[in-house]
Amino acid sequence: MARKLSLACVWILAILCYVIPYWVLDDTNAWYGSFLFWTLTGVLVIICNLIATRGFTEQDQ
Repeated sequence: MARKLSLACVWILAILCYVIPYWVLDDTNAWYGSFLFWTLTGVLVIICNLIATRGFTEQDQ
């Protein structure tokens, strides 16, 4: 269950990586607004991927 939820979170974060910087932060003149968002989102995606793959073993192949 945690694997499916974390993979769904990755997809939601990927969609937000397009929506937030290009629509919500569109009027922001500073570059660090979207850079901070993408940095935090990247860390969240890494955490979600770790949760999704922590149960993998060589026997799962």
